[in-house]
Amino acid sequence: MKFNKICVIGLGYIGLPTASTFAMHGVETIGIDISPEIIETLNRGEIHIHEPGLRQAFTQAQQTGKFRAALAPEEADAFIIAVPTPFKENETGEYHGAKYKLADMRAVKSAAESIVPYLRKGNVVVLESTSPPRTTIDLVAPILEKSSLKAGKDFHLCYSPERVLPGQILRELIENSRVIGGVTSESAQAGADLYATFVKGQIIQTDATTAEMVKLMENTHRDVNIAIANEFSRLAERFGVDVWEAISIANLHPRVKILSPGPGVGGHCISVDPWFFVEAAPELTPLIYHSRKVNDAQPDYVVKIIKKALGTLKGKKIAALGLAYKPDVDDLRESPAVEVVRLLQNEGALVLACEPYKPNAHLPGIFIAATLNDSIREAEAILLLVRHTEFLKLSPSEVAGNTGARTIIDTVNGWTSPEWKKTGFQVIKLGSGKSRA
Repeated sequence: MKFNKICVIGLGYIGLPTASTFAMHGVETIGIDISPEIIETLNRGEIHIHEPGLRQAFTQAQQTGKFRAALAPEEADAFIIAVPTPFKENETGEYHGAKYKLADMRAVKSAAESIVPYLRKGNVVVLESTSPPRTTIDLVAPILEKSSLKAGKDFHLCYSPERVLPGQILRELIENSRVIGGVTSESAQAGADLYATFVKGQIIQTDATTAEMVKLMENTHRDVNIAIANEFSRLAERFGVDVWEAISIANLHPRVKILSPGPGVGGHCISVDPWFFVEAAPELTPLIYHSRKVNDAQPDYVVKIIKKALGTLKGKKIAALGLAYKPDVDDLRESPAVEVVRLLQNEGALVLACEPYKPNAHLPGIFIAATLNDSIREAEAILLLVRHTEFLKLSPSEVAGNTGARTIIDTVNGWTSPEWKKTGFQVIKLGSGKSRA
């Protein structure tokens, strides 16, 4: 199939890079978002999110004349839905007394409904948003068929999950393998034709529900493995062992790959996707459920470590370094670092955060310093929550010269140099029972 014009609905961390990439490859691309502020920002040549290389890619897309942003779809050859699928805020499911989170699919519903007036025979519609199994068939197809067109017969319908790493999105969009799940084999082929516009990696065709499950399996696998690493960190502290040393030795085994513990799991994928499996089949997912509970509880565990180190937290001045959910990105969604800060504030601590990738973030009740030195100047303790490269390169002597704090709580094994202790810092590391034996 040939695609002259497409609509990408949702211009966030996935939608905007995807739209920019299509436009750079010569396809007229209309980027759709419900936020007037985002549309205005993009149409004046600026971007609203941080991702390495995105500004250059977006500028190039605009210069081709193939990209523009709008508030509503219009007729096109293909429509891509890349909107968020967060949790429902005030509603949970329950199975035998165990409560679990529920997917909020309102944005997907709204995006599908917005396509209906413009859907024509032969069009391709692709859902990219991470979704519970059977969403494409049971939710999206019936909405689109309100157009009186039949999915798989009159128009092609696919599910194709994004499988990219923040910080490397633009490269991985092109180079990674791509899964295309169609409601029919013809739909899968049409979806493959669409992404072949720019994808250099292997394009695998399957059915829609398998493609949905693939994405959830990938992130659930990581979540379960992080949960066991977090439990190992707790065990190491109990037994007087440094978990980081133990993991490095265990990983020398050719069939072992233990991941790193930390303050929790965040982002809009790994911390969210496993709940979609639990919601869909709670009776079949006890391991997934309990892994989520372990990782969701990790911020509370970090606060317990801080309380052991500092005693009462009421009135204590703490510098919290990092609010993003992972290193060197500006994405704060579902961030465990943010949760740790809120828990510390609930204990009465006076927390001043530093987030170099999003210094102007608006998080109710959380104060973010303009610079690193501003955050640590009055601090009594320094808390490392994210392995931002900027933090890992800090000089112990330079830090010591800018703060009276001499207690460091390192939750990510970022400051391993003995120079920190030589400079006079007490370094307390998550998962290191040796440092507190």
